[in-house]
Amino acid sequence: MNLDSLVRPNIRSLAPYRSARQDHLEGVLLDANENSLGSVLPLAGVALNRYPDPFQRKLRNALAEREGRAADEIFVGVGSDEAIDLLLRVYCEPGTDHVLIPEPTYGMYRVAASIQNAVIDRVLLTDDFHLDRAAITEALRPDTKLIFVCSPNNPTGNRLRTDDLLWLCRQAPGLVVVDEAYVEFSEAASMAMHIPSVENLVVLRTLSKAWGLAGIRLGYAIAHPAVVRSLLKVKSPYNVNALTARAALEGLRAADKAAAMVRRLREERERLRASLVASPLVVDVLPSDANFLAVRFHDPTVVREALANAGIIVRDRTQEPKLRGCLRITVGAPDENNALLDVISRLAEQRP
Repeated sequence: MNLDSLVRPNIRSLAPYRSARQDHLEGVLLDANENSLGSVLPLAGVALNRYPDPFQRKLRNALAEREGRAADEIFVGVGSDEAIDLLLRVYCEPGTDHVLIPEPTYGMYRVAASIQNAVIDRVLLTDDFHLDRAAITEALRPDTKLIFVCSPNNPTGNRLRTDDLLWLCRQAPGLVVVDEAYVEFSEAASMAMHIPSVENLVVLRTLSKAWGLAGIRLGYAIAHPAVVRSLLKVKSPYNVNALTARAALEGLRAADKAAAMVRRLREERERLRASLVASPLVVDVLPSDANFLAVRFHDPTVVREALANAGIIVRDRTQEPKLRGCLRITVGAPDENNALLDVISRLAEQRP
């Protein structure tokens, strides 16, 4: 596949903005109209009066080392949402090119595609929330530039089958974007290992979930270097700020702590599942490889309101395709899970 041919013609010919820090990060820097006297907020190790590295070279190298990839296969952005937005801007001609979204899934794919005015083709997952090969085959078009899937899937929690995802890459005329925001909570390996042999595969990752760094807004894409070059071409000059980059680098050094938190959350996920399955209020709990559970209740409105009255907020997913009666419940800390289960237990006791 010629990846450059998928790029919008005006983007292929675009001369990107050249920022001062692309070439020089050290020295007597009198080239960017910065405040040469310093910053009102001194912070050890971070020169806040200077613009950050626009290519995030240290951070991309660190992520590449962790992922077993080359740095030119890593794009870093303001959360995974920036990569989603830029992929649409690079590859989808407004009003012309198509985006395929198997649903139910993460709602930002549809929102970002709508902002770009891409043509959205919607297909449903199977009843057990896996890719429907027949429906996808029927929906694919020559101008399907992007296909967005989430694995483990939000909001259902299940991991999509690897053979289905590789089949999708073979069938797709454009890029297949696999969002792995929750992959650390799964026993499965990342799809990123297939990128060397599957050029049209893009894998999205984040530090928001397993790493507990949602507040710094740092996500990244792993992809063929040609895809990364296109994303770097259109991003804003200094999209990742110096504080975020520093926090991300420090966070990556705490991999053991992240792994310990993941193990604890997996244990809590299974404890929470077992208790919810036993509740008479619950129809079923969907299998989950993520840090949340999709729970189908007999009366989700009553449960959601009872939880809200106790100050416990869960996500209503009852209007999503094939998720009638479902609330999405994030796996909390042990005391938070105990509080949730206590409300549900008391509510079950009041049931006629």
